[in-house]
Amino acid sequence: MAIPMTDKVLAEAFGANSGTALRAKQVALVLAGVAILAISAKIAVPMWPVPITMGTFAVLGLGAAYGPRLGFATIALYMLVGALGFDVFAGSSAEKFGLAYMKGGTGGYLIGYVLATIALGMFARKGWDRSFGKMALGMFIGNVLIYVPGLIWLGQLYGWDQPILAWGLTPFLVGDAIKLALAALILPAAWKFVGKARG
Repeated sequence: MAIPMTDKVLAEAFGANSGTALRAKQVALVLAGVAILAISAKIAVPMWPVPITMGTFAVLGLGAAYGPRLGFATIALYMLVGALGFDVFAGSSAEKFGLAYMKGGTGGYLIGYVLATIALGMFARKGWDRSFGKMALGMFIGNVLIYVPGLIWLGQLYGWDQPILAWGLTPFLVGDAIKLALAALILPAAWKFVGKARG
C-alpha cells in the first residue's frame, strides 16, 4: 500500500500557502534555489583525498526543503541556466560551459541531480526530514541516484575498460559521508526551530 505524501515540507512552513502570495513565494524560492545551487557548485572545502564540493549538499538539501514539485522546478531551471552557457556548474569555465560541458564527464551526475532532488522531495513529503535516521537514509538514497547515472555515463563516454570507480566514486565517499551526516542533522533541527518559533 502506498504511503500518502501529505506532510508539509520546510518551504511550506512559513509564508503564504495560497493565492497570488503563494505563487510569488514559490517564484522567489525557485530563483533563490538556483542561486544557492550555482554558488554551492563553486565551493570546495579542502579534504582528503579530494576537496568536498557543496553542490550535492545543496541539491539534496533543497530537494528535501522544497518538496518534489518545487524542487524539480528549481533544478530544472538550474539546468536550463547552465545549458544556456552560464557558469553555474562545479567544473564549468570560460573554456567549457553550456551544453558542451553538460555532455562531458559530469553529464550523468547532472541527470542524477534531477532524480535525487525529486526523491528527497518525496521523502520529505513522507516526513523523513524530521528524523535524523530517516533523513540520513534519504540522503544515502539520493547519493545513489546521483552516482548510478554518473558512473554509467562515464563508462559509456570513456569505456568500461577505464577505472570508472576510481574516477567517479571512491575519491568522493569520505566527503559525501560528511555531507550526509550534516544534512541529516540540519533538516530535523530546522523543523525543531520552526516548531519553537511557532510556539
